[in-house]
Amino acid sequence: MGNVTVIGAQWGDEGKGKVIDWLADRADVVVRFQGGNNAGHTIVVGNNEYKFSLLPSGVVQGKLSIIGNGVVVDPWSLLDEIERVRGQGLTITPEILAVADNACLVLPLHRDLDAAREARAGAGRIGTTGRGIGPAYEDKVGRRAIRFCDLGDEAALESKISRLLAHHEPLRRGLDLPEVTPDALLAMLRQVAPKVAPYVRPAWRELDRAIRDNRQVLFEGAQAVMLDVDHGTYPFVTSSNTVAGQAAAGAGVGPSAAGFVLGIVKAYTTRVGEGPFPAELKDATGEKLGERGREFGTVTGRKRRCGWFDAVLVRQSVAIAGIDGIVLTKLDVLDGFETLKICVGYRLRGETIDYLPASLADQAAVEPVWEEIEGWSGQTHRARSWKDLPAAAVKYVRRIEELIGAQIAFVTTGPERADIIMMRDPFRG
Repeated sequence: MGNVTVIGAQWGDEGKGKVIDWLADRADVVVRFQGGNNAGHTIVVGNNEYKFSLLPSGVVQGKLSIIGNGVVVDPWSLLDEIERVRGQGLTITPEILAVADNACLVLPLHRDLDAAREARAGAGRIGTTGRGIGPAYEDKVGRRAIRFCDLGDEAALESKISRLLAHHEPLRRGLDLPEVTPDALLAMLRQVAPKVAPYVRPAWRELDRAIRDNRQVLFEGAQAVMLDVDHGTYPFVTSSNTVAGQAAAGAGVGPSAAGFVLGIVKAYTTRVGEGPFPAELKDATGEKLGERGREFGTVTGRKRRCGWFDAVLVRQSVAIAGIDGIVLTKLDVLDGFETLKICVGYRLRGETIDYLPASLADQAAVEPVWEEIEGWSGQTHRARSWKDLPAAAVKYVRRIEELIGAQIAFVTTGPERADIIMMRDPFRG
């Protein structure tokens, strides 16, 4: 039995939360390793619907849940989320939740900067969530971030605040934002520090002990491969690396600890916000997919753009992220379509290509090459075994496997935890 790393293989919102929750029931430890509260997972358990932005999904089962050093953490948002899910009956204690002491904070000034930049960009906006994630990662790389371990050393904290504000003050003046004084920021951090302190500790030590004890670890990714800051549709990407390799750096373990890499994809394609989307449908079919799939962002509530399944995109994600198996989610949304389409290539200035190019101009210019496939009139909704699927649905799943070059390990057919058909156990490789 090994570890499992779960990542999105499209543009996010693929249904990772449900899959991670299902896998977390079999894991001993669940770890978030990148992103921040700009990402959201929704988990449905009976009549309860849990929405997570920072908390690892393992808290639903009371498993040890770790927010790794690769995550940028808004401590106020984290505390709000803890209180919200406690109100839904979950138990969140320092024995269950650990926050890496070397993780960087997202501060109110990061949110201010994020929103002001987007407003100033106008038509050139990237489409961020406005949560301050990008500016927080900038400060991390610029070596001026405040980390959780700094909160307990007030003398050092004062000098770190001065260094941080020396960078932010001219930016704020240029964007007509009000001044942030060192005393005001220090007072805010003094107020929040004792509230988060019980959860803060060296996360890498907890993971090292777990791995040495042969406990099963589930690494929980946020966003998706095509939003990776290096490999995605740059600059319309997130500010962190989202590929499976980041699980090691973002959690503080060796690369072999990532184990089986499970990529999550929808049976169609969605994207929220700005950026290229070759398989997008700007017609009644796209609207129908969005309505049937309830395609609205967990964090922002923004309506998602919809299109047919893009096999070119997913095949590229499989290669870049080293994906071992695929979870195909929301197959039931396609119930009743007479004909389905799959994007099997792109046309770029008269040439057919089999990859998404790196250039933004080329990404915007590519046109999909479609393959039509028969739909089905029967129901996949709530199907929980392979034999329950209509023959045409099975054919669709098998064709996707052929096109992306990866085996499908699971198919999900509804929102409930049990609406899953498993063909391969990722914990067994």
